[in-house]
Amino acid sequence: MLLTYVLNVIEKPDERRATLAKAWDHTKAALVVSARLRWERNQVKGTEYGDGILTSRNTFQHLFAASELRDLVQDVTAVRCISAAPGIVYAFRSDEARLAYLARQVAPDAAWLASDDTASAITAVVDHLEQRGRLPQLEEMPWPVTGLLGHMRPQELKRFAEQAADPLKVEAGAKRSALDTLLFLAVELFHGRGPASSLPIPVQLDIRAFFSSYTEACQRADRLLFKLRDDAYVRRAMNGSVAGKFTATALYVHRRAMSRIPTILRLYEQCASIAAGRPPSWSVVKLRHQGRGVSWLDYPEFDSDPHPRLSSSYAVDLGTLKASHMSYTDSNNRPLLHRKHEFLAPDDPDVPKYQRLTEAEVSAGLYEQPHLIGNEAGWERELVRTGRSLRGHRLILRPEI
Repeated sequence: MLLTYVLNVIEKPDERRATLAKAWDHTKAALVVSARLRWERNQVKGTEYGDGILTSRNTFQHLFAASELRDLVQDVTAVRCISAAPGIVYAFRSDEARLAYLARQVAPDAAWLASDDTASAITAVVDHLEQRGRLPQLEEMPWPVTGLLGHMRPQELKRFAEQAADPLKVEAGAKRSALDTLLFLAVELFHGRGPASSLPIPVQLDIRAFFSSYTEACQRADRLLFKLRDDAYVRRAMNGSVAGKFTATALYVHRRAMSRIPTILRLYEQCASIAAGRPPSWSVVKLRHQGRGVSWLDYPEFDSDPHPRLSSSYAVDLGTLKASHMSYTDSNNRPLLHRKHEFLAPDDPDVPKYQRLTEAEVSAGLYEQPHLIGNEAGWERELVRTGRSLRGHRLILRPEI
């Protein structure tokens, strides 16, 4: 069931609730509610009226605060809701569906390898073992795999898989799965943690494999949440992260390196997404260690542009739960990035290329005055001053005109 921007145009709060309740009554599986948010105020021309705006077209608009929409949907439906993105809230009829969605968001399952014969099906099981750190159970396997391996006894399959798997990869997979489980349980506490039987099957199996009990896993997840309040602990985690750029105020991490940062920092980012939703498009996340706040920054050309331009930012202050959005698409002097390799994990395949460019730019004197190169105009002036230009990710001498 979809309720798209309907609540914005309803003038009376009690009618908004009634409309939402009616939509919920007609919902079979999930209700998706979307609404415009307060940071869109400059796009709406009109005067203040009631708890909204009377527009120049004589229509009404109530703009929601970042967490207001989720609170309203949760209150009316009486179920735990999820902020899927800024201004988008999901309400599920079944708790199992909600938990399955949440598990996919926190720690997506690796895709199964294609299988068309017994050998390739065994290879798929081995890959799962290396990725997850444990053998899959029958209920986790896709149909092609179960069909191809149906003639094998479980112990025989276990022996084949364990002999073929790389022990170091299995160990790394087990560690990763255990941490992902803690992250899921910590996030789930915000929604009200239920019994182990309510969890998605893969999560239940991970708990059995990597923890002595569900209670122990929950206790460890709770300790993780408690550490999030410790400024010194969070700062040390940022400073020690193998991925990301640590600065005097924050850690900046590219989205494809998020799985490489400490679990406490992944939880930090998840908390912000719970509070106000994570935008669908973003490239780099900024995690503040002075205060508590998260910003998702969108650099659409991060991979292709040697110095990608900032398109938009969406920030959430976890102290006040206020959110703000800034678009730079119409700006003729956008902020841009330097030293792209620092935002990634060291073993990212693009790091050598980005690092070579940075080293060439340093040698050319382009970073001698860092306060001048944070935007397009300043960067272009420095390129002209040093007689350089860019060709892809190569720094070349500027052609004489």
